[in-house]
Amino acid sequence: MQQEGMSPDKFTFVQAVKGSVGLGSLEDGRLVHEQLIQSGCESDVFLGSSLVNMYAKCGSIEDAWRVFNKMTSQDVVTWTTMILGHVQCRQGQKALELFRQMQQEGVRPNSITFVGVINACASIEALEEGRCVHQQIIQSGFESDVFVGTSLVDMYAKCASNEDSWSVFNKMPSRNVVSWNAILGACAMHGHGKEALKHFERMCEEGIQPDDVTFVCLLSACSHAGLVDEGMHLYASMTEDYMIPAKLEHHTCMVDLLGRAGHLQEAENMLMAMPFQPQVAAWMALLGACRIHGNVEMAECIAKRILEIDPENAAGYVLLSNIYAAAGNRHLCENIERQRKEKGAKKQLGHTWIEVNNEVHMFVVEDEDHPQMNEIHAELQRLSCLMHDAGYVPCTEFVLDDVEEEGKVFQLCYHSEKLAIAFGLINTAPGTPLRIRKNLRICNDCHTSTKFISKIVRRAIMVRDANRFHHFEDGVCSCMDYW
Repeated sequence: MQQEGMSPDKFTFVQAVKGSVGLGSLEDGRLVHEQLIQSGCESDVFLGSSLVNMYAKCGSIEDAWRVFNKMTSQDVVTWTTMILGHVQCRQGQKALELFRQMQQEGVRPNSITFVGVINACASIEALEEGRCVHQQIIQSGFESDVFVGTSLVDMYAKCASNEDSWSVFNKMPSRNVVSWNAILGACAMHGHGKEALKHFERMCEEGIQPDDVTFVCLLSACSHAGLVDEGMHLYASMTEDYMIPAKLEHHTCMVDLLGRAGHLQEAENMLMAMPFQPQVAAWMALLGACRIHGNVEMAECIAKRILEIDPENAAGYVLLSNIYAAAGNRHLCENIERQRKEKGAKKQLGHTWIEVNNEVHMFVVEDEDHPQMNEIHAELQRLSCLMHDAGYVPCTEFVLDDVEEEGKVFQLCYHSEKLAIAFGLINTAPGTPLRIRKNLRICNDCHTSTKFISKIVRRAIMVRDANRFHHFEDGVCSCMDYW
């Protein structure tokens, strides 16, 4: 267009910026931005919002802020774009701060703003903040909006408040396939496999046509609940009855379903029969199953494939190392740890978050920075004595450091989830449920100790790890130790 001598106007620039977003090309977006500055259109609110959106979606929140701060005025679209950008960049707390600032500036949120803010609450499991936003939604008249309602269903599920999730879902005046997928996804993440199947039947009875995401949710729900036959039936029905071609996510769910249930060979066969190249996630699902069932020989082969695809994948090394440790082979365990370090594959540090009094606190393993750490340690010591009297035996088999048994027990005592639970106990009223979130899979010892703690303190403790939710109450976990 420009080669033919035609000058772009602001609508042309908006489409060019959108093109950069479609490509995910920050470089192209910056080139368009340069031309836009030269044309003198940069101060236009509509164009400014497009640029903010482009930079945020291309992963440069700093550039988005630069454009935002230069704008002579910001409307609800611009503020909403910034909020959504921070959510996309996994900065949920900052998105909530922006929402408050936007309201202080007198800008009224629209339905899309509320969707972004709800997603921000879900990303950091800020339940109380989410409930406050829900009240604003009701007052603003957006509760009947299908997208807002669906986001609320998802937010409450991710904040471990299933009652609220179901309440919102049942009150929705209309529901689309995305709404149903949200409630099926909630069932999956909380391990309610049979409930997911019942709701799928209800969904079909109401004439809602399932899509590929529906079956990802259903297969995941079956995997977490050990419903192998039901999962196999759904997988066949998806392709034969609904003509939905199986994607990588469906294959990965099936590998996880079969492997978790102990059908390791069938899981490997499904992996090898994929019509496309399996990615690391699918191999990791099978390696995780090998860890659960102690199949060292298959684990070695799977780990080799993972490290061929991604030599710096620390999780592959760690899982194989854990398998060797559980088998009592200290020598091979040390060898794989040495290989990991030589390759420069760094372990992902465990983080745990807990919301208390509308404030989110984060802990890491052996954390010493929190201002209440002395009280937290004292609470853990108290709980440790009570747990020991109740029959708790520390699970030290996966502690890889070459230290005495007492040192291993000490390390386990200060895992990030235990620190978060202790913090929650000393800062909330007796009987108050605790909700915590961890970025990694909860370890065997923390899973066992949390069962003991829930019985000792007579509290419900909800833990969302990288795989699913665990609801601990009166010494029992909702997963029934199938996780």
